[in-house]
Amino acid sequence: MKKTAMGMAIAALVAAPAFAASFVNGGFEDGNTGSWSVADSYYRAGVDNTTLTPALVLASGSTGTHSAVIGTSYVDPNVGVALGDTVYGGNYAYRVEDTTWGGYASAISQTVANYTDTDIFFAWKAVLLGAHGISDAATMRLTLRDDTDGVNLIDRTYNAADDGTGVDARFSVLNDNFYTPLWQIEQLSVAGLSGHTFTLSVLAADCQPTGHWGYVYLDGFGARIPDPGNNVPEPASLALVGLGLAGLAASRRRKNV
Repeated sequence: MKKTAMGMAIAALVAAPAFAASFVNGGFEDGNTGSWSVADSYYRAGVDNTTLTPALVLASGSTGTHSAVIGTSYVDPNVGVALGDTVYGGNYAYRVEDTTWGGYASAISQTVANYTDTDIFFAWKAVLLGAHGISDAATMRLTLRDDTDGVNLIDRTYNAADDGTGVDARFSVLNDNFYTPLWQIEQLSVAGLSGHTFTLSVLAADCQPTGHWGYVYLDGFGARIPDPGNNVPEPASLALVGLGLAGLAASRRRKNV
């Protein structure tokens, strides 16, 4: 009976549905950006926030070393432990733009064609050093666009204007840095848009006068948000393990009766 119960528990784990993971984490878990379009080192001095977009930076064709894939040991150099984890799930995330000042902008984008999953998820954090006004402060913008219908389904823009008007309640302030201490989880149901093409684009930029930094952490673009932290079992797996252990306990009780 003990062997039978253990075998049933293992078989249930192997046969369990995998939570619809046809598109998961946008390629970061490979430790690279192979499936993404990336543009670094766009010099944005003189370009106001009203005209600074991911498309503008990506069209520049600029390349450099400002952005990077980061691992779980990475600690934010400007906010430190107050920012918390810089990887949401798995072992890797992506930092858009570098962590120093200089007047540069970076962007990353990925297009997924003929999307058939019911939801799209991604997670982000930002650090924007406060200074200047809304038109020239360090800034970020992210969009999730339905290319088939030609509309932005998600469009978020924040900047580090020194009067605080460029951010909302999800941001905290430390040493003039406007930052998000919690991962911002974007979840969008696209069940009625099966077969559409979607593009996620993220921009981060230093201030326009070049003296203050801005950058964004991105993770978990896919059909489901990854489990937070590392090596955390999925809820279904935990439930199945529990069922297996309960079966073993029951078999022991029957044997001892």
